[in-house]
Amino acid sequence: MSFTMRTLIYIPIIHSIADMGSLGKELTEKSVSDLGENEWQKHTETVNGYWDAIESYFENIDIYIKGIKIYQDGMFVDGEIALKIIDAGIKSGSKNSEIVSKLIGRGAILIKTEDFKMVKDEYDGLQSVLKSKTNLQKLFLLLRYKVSKPIFLIRRDRFIAARIDETLGQNETGILFIGAFHNVMKRLPGDITVIELKEVSKIRKYQKAIQAGSKIHSHQLEQLTQYMIKR
Repeated sequence: MSFTMRTLIYIPIIHSIADMGSLGKELTEKSVSDLGENEWQKHTETVNGYWDAIESYFENIDIYIKGIKIYQDGMFVDGEIALKIIDAGIKSGSKNSEIVSKLIGRGAILIKTEDFKMVKDEYDGLQSVLKSKTNLQKLFLLLRYKVSKPIFLIRRDRFIAARIDETLGQNETGILFIGAFHNVMKRLPGDITVIELKEVSKIRKYQKAIQAGSKIHSHQLEQLTQYMIKR
């Protein structure tokens, strides 16, 4: 009897401003306003340290990269167009895109991971909040987005899990770069072994701590920060 398995290296993403495209400026302004400039700067340094740790892992990983399949948050195309999107991300300063590009350079294959309409629906919801003109309009659109977001995520997570199942063959390894608040893991088939490069639960705690601002204990935030940047 022969045993086969599939492996998925699971990397929770903390999106940097460079990953947010045209929404980056508005998100930066809102984040600085909510956190204060000093805390925002610390957060930016932590995110950079996090990606440095991820990059270090792949530089030192003891597996054959050629043929490994890459699944990327928001990647709704493949082929040349996908590579152009990655190149644009690198030009804007995205460490996520830079790591993916280096893996492709070593023989990894970038796979279409998402459905265009599902990604666009969520993007449009966030964009409408950030570009709203009045406080009343912003409040209404924010409430609508908060109600809709879990539905957007569930739809996308189901699609992503199905794509991984369809395209990851027996005895193959994949790498999933996915936002920390997605929950793709529980939707994957049981024969896929998942390796969490960083514990998703801790990455979520860090992001919630940042969103909570002054309500979080500094000691707890420091512990999470050290975990994030540890190589």
